Amino acid sequence: MVEITAGLVKELREKSGAGMMDCKNALTENSGDIDQSIDWLRAKGITKAAKKSGRIASEGLVGSLVDDKRATIIELNSETDFVARNEDFQNLLTGLLGISINSEVILNLPYHDTGRTVEEEINEKISTIGENIRLRRIQNVSVNEGVIFSYTHNSVANSLGKIGVLLAIETSLTEDQISEFGKSLCMHIAASNPIALTSDQISQEVIEKEKQIAIEQAKEANKPDNIIEKMVEGRIRKFTEENALLSQIFVIDNETKISQLLDIKSKEMNSSIKVTDFVRMELGEGIEKKDEDFASEVAAAVNKK
Repeated sequence: MVEITAGLVKELREKSGAGMMDCKNALTENSGDIDQSIDWLRAKGITKAAKKSGRIASEGLVGSLVDDKRATIIELNSETDFVARNEDFQNLLTGLLGISINSEVILNLPYHDTGRTVEEEINEKISTIGENIRLRRIQNVSVNEGVIFSYTHNSVANSLGKIGVLLAIETSLTEDQISEFGKSLCMHIAASNPIALTSDQISQEVIEKEKQIAIEQAKEANKPDNIIEKMVEGRIRKFTEENALLSQIFVIDNETKISQLLDIKSKEMNSSIKVTDFVRMELGEGIEKKDEDFASEVAAAVNKK
């Protein structure tokens, strides 16, 4: 058996542009032969995918799937919105949802009956579609007794769009009994973008960041230390109330807190209705997009000649 040395892996990486583990696997499968390994990588679409992997993928779709007491939501990125509207891309996302309903870690799992893993299937689509495609994140939600609702904003296909919401409600009521209420809460979450269920669940890191901003603003206004302390306390209290779902004001009536709304609905339906979890996923949030100026690029290229 041929020893797969670091030097061999390095050489194959330089020639193919593929990742280290892909190169090691290719060399292992082909007894250390570089040329055969390159062909092996090409057959799996990995070399083409590697060349595109450095390109920023900030478009794409968010998709969700609800299966009784459990649900999953995925952000799958592409380079352009045009590709996101491609049927092959949408079918890939739908296929991924069918796998992620069972696990949030799926890259090495089989992609249905294709004989490929999820990662290999994505690389295959990169090669055929011609754009970088990135499985950015997966989140799953479940409930023991109750209902999970989903909502898709700016939908381009069934449960595929730009913003996706999953909402887990613990209750003995059926989905039909609280369907309208559940959907309205999902729409509220899509519009108001809460970052936690309750104020005490907001991370200390986020609170500390807001606190530092408030301190700097107060100092800029030349406030004394005792006033700064009160201003910061007020600012943090307001921030946590506005960013925790249960203390937010319902966007539809603009006056009732979500916690109060749940109490009102529970009394009306004569059964407890409790939100236990939610996910709001927006396409591209947090991705630094490359600002492309094709006219300038062309001008620069011409000036070089």
